[in-house]
Amino acid sequence: MPAPSHFPPSRDSVTTIRSDGSRPFLYPADAHGRFASARRVTAWGLIAFYLSLPWIKINGYPAVFLDVAERHFHLFGITLAAQDVWLLFFVITGLGFSLFFITALLGRIWCGWACPQTVFLDHVYRRIERWIEGDAHERRALSEAPMSAMKAAKRITKHGLYLLVSVIITHLFLAYYVSLPAVWTIVSAAPAEHWTAFGFITVATAGLYFNFAWFREQLCIVICPYGRIQSTLIDDHSLVIGYDTTRGEPRGKAGTAVAGDCVACNRCVQVCPTGIDIRQGLQMECIGCTACIDACDDVMGRLKRPAGLIRYDSQKAFTGERTRWLRPRTLLYGLLLAIGASVATWALTTVRPANFGVTRMIGAPYVIDEVSVRNQFLVRIVNKRNEPAQFVLQLKDVPDNTRRIGFAGPVEVGALSELVQPLVLQQPRASYTGPFHFEVRIADVERTFHLERAAEFLGPEARLLHEEEAEKKEKHERREQREYR
Repeated sequence: MPAPSHFPPSRDSVTTIRSDGSRPFLYPADAHGRFASARRVTAWGLIAFYLSLPWIKINGYPAVFLDVAERHFHLFGITLAAQDVWLLFFVITGLGFSLFFITALLGRIWCGWACPQTVFLDHVYRRIERWIEGDAHERRALSEAPMSAMKAAKRITKHGLYLLVSVIITHLFLAYYVSLPAVWTIVSAAPAEHWTAFGFITVATAGLYFNFAWFREQLCIVICPYGRIQSTLIDDHSLVIGYDTTRGEPRGKAGTAVAGDCVACNRCVQVCPTGIDIRQGLQMECIGCTACIDACDDVMGRLKRPAGLIRYDSQKAFTGERTRWLRPRTLLYGLLLAIGASVATWALTTVRPANFGVTRMIGAPYVIDEVSVRNQFLVRIVNKRNEPAQFVLQLKDVPDNTRRIGFAGPVEVGALSELVQPLVLQQPRASYTGPFHFEVRIADVERTFHLERAAEFLGPEARLLHEEEAEKKEKHERREQREYR
């Protein structure tokens, strides 16, 4: 006998796993209310933001363009080269501390309001499902009904639209990495001409379709690490969604003398996208979507009772105590967030429109010939501007007797390109003064900025070289004297 498609939720096990280990497919009912409206506006704003970034041009490039092939990363007008990847450490840690701080204050507001999983699932894919198959009762009945022409038509239409939406999202996501014109070129050509991109689109589309068509809330419960660690980030003073047991218990039908405000209609369970009963307390599966608040407020309004039986509040407030917003947890996370933001701001101010490096050529660290001591370097200049630029190279703290070969005048580097040229420094053997440290500096011809790198001229100690010279000279003179005799 097949397991029932729905069952009373329990805190003793994950709500999406039956006692026999199988997974029930959830059919959450639609909720209407002030939070649902606010979340819908927020979600469509975020969807527009996510999907419009490749179209918006800033300084000639998309607002977010992670050009991995050319190792250039364009973020809202700032261009980072491969050498600037270290800045991502501050971006990632800043996002982490922001999430910690927000969670400590407001619980899982990110999951319910802004996470792409929730945004696209609730406001795109489930909208398609409700539009085609009806409300929760109709969808459950359709699932349990035998296959028919009507059921097949609805399922084919629904999954076809799921695939179409997944394809659109995948192509726009690919544009973050190759740009929209490149995506159009790829889709206009045969798959064999762009196997890598075609494979990515195929796999990513299949992954999105699988996730939003079937896996759904399991991603939040089973895979997402944030759902697992949220209990370590919040405490009894964090703002969460909860049930007021003092006001609601004992449950009973309307008109019962000893009953609380909860009439046991289970509407809060029916609208929950993860299938929990919020009246059993805060649970790991709760993503803070506010559907249960709207559902309960609607019932309370019909019964002429005050709203807020299920509401945003802290666990302390539900027991009648005062919520403390300033506490060690929020102060620590806030301090870490402030430090991270300050360091990130400083780091971004160090970004320059060019990068360069000085490396010693492979081989001997220095070369000694009959007339000079020579060091050979490679200078690599990266132009991060979207237009050609000219650079001049200068040497600082170099002895006057040093001869430079290479970079005699300004050099031009193309837009978002790099130039690698040799730089050779020579010192005459006769006036060689020994190893020394010096500085290589490049600047654009307009002198709007300059960059510096430390380097070292290597060679033997001057005393040893001159002693070797004197010894060679003495041997030469003795040989000439023997030949003369």
